[in-house]
Amino acid sequence: MNNPRHDIVVIGGGVIGMNIAYKLAKSGRDVALIEPDELGMGASYGNAGTIADYATIPLGTPNVLRDLPRLMFDRESPLSIHYSVVPRLLPWLIQFAFQSLPGPSRANAKALGQLLNNANALWRTTAEELGASHLLHQRGCLYLYDSENAFIAAKADEKMRRDNGVALEVISASEVLQLEPGLSTFQGGAHYFPDATSIDDPGALMKTFASRLNDLGMSVIKARANNIVEHGQYSDIHCDDNLIVSARKVVIAAGAHSRALARSVGENVTLDTERGYHLEFDMPKSPVSRPVCSARRGFYASPMNGRLRIAGTVEFGGVDLPASPQRLAMLERGARELLPQLGEVSRAWLGFRPSVPNSVPIIRRSKRSKHIILAFGHGHIGVTLAPVTATMVQALI
Repeated sequence: MNNPRHDIVVIGGGVIGMNIAYKLAKSGRDVALIEPDELGMGASYGNAGTIADYATIPLGTPNVLRDLPRLMFDRESPLSIHYSVVPRLLPWLIQFAFQSLPGPSRANAKALGQLLNNANALWRTTAEELGASHLLHQRGCLYLYDSENAFIAAKADEKMRRDNGVALEVISASEVLQLEPGLSTFQGGAHYFPDATSIDDPGALMKTFASRLNDLGMSVIKARANNIVEHGQYSDIHCDDNLIVSARKVVIAAGAHSRALARSVGENVTLDTERGYHLEFDMPKSPVSRPVCSARRGFYASPMNGRLRIAGTVEFGGVDLPASPQRLAMLERGARELLPQLGEVSRAWLGFRPSVPNSVPIIRRSKRSKHIILAFGHGHIGVTLAPVTATMVQALI
């Protein structure tokens, strides 16, 4: 059988890859998408459902660097590292420490602010084109600092956000509880992002996207891409079962699985995997009316259709280890502290985020080939930046 050949092949069927493929196909290009699993059902499905255009603070900051030893060894910390991966993770950690210094951290926040500036508007346009506007709602978002000391220390976060164009209100704990009376009483306050948009059902949005790609007649190749070999004007993408797919242009948008593909074309990127968890509580009415993030616990409580999703934390441990019962138990304890009226957990989930040391996603041409484009490393803001990334990749192509 002849190997398929296309003008453009996008590797990765998550929210980034689908947005890129959609934008290119809509403009009339011959596009194929390679994805081994169901489209959009990885981290694109399991996230907190926030279009977080306020997320201009990188993971690495001077405060995080100062607290890193404590965070790594505290069982209740929102950040953890499996000891077995520490040797492999060392290059990432060294770069992360550098990027957490004051100068690099400010530069990374500025870069994130520029990327996020138009994210909300682009998502609204995309959702309207997909016929999915009913899944997006501008309900605002609360970011809680649940002690007086944490609230005072958050002045630095406030300044960094405002410096990078984020509209926010600083409100007291009593004002938070007026907005969200279902929350436990706490000291401190919150940053309130009144313009923030949330997604009622990320899974439903991903299925809508997949259906639209099918309507456009796009070729979706159910395979796992392993490496890329260039020859002349074409690149061969070698997949499982001896399948080879050829393309004039290749976009690597495989999320946490992008590093090996990038290395096969000579790009030695520093990319690792954050393991993200969520718990869901089925209920007819959520105890919160908008996404609420606990800064100390490192998770969001996000109301969704018929359920509340508790999503977040940062765990480094690769893609092969099973879900950690300890991390799920920690997430549940934090959820019950925040919302004591919760019932039984309905389901749990583990997914993988592609993480770079500076928190700024890699969106550029390969330095080794003008035919290869890199679009990965979005960390916690993959859903948020998907239409932005698609616009940038289209311009590069």
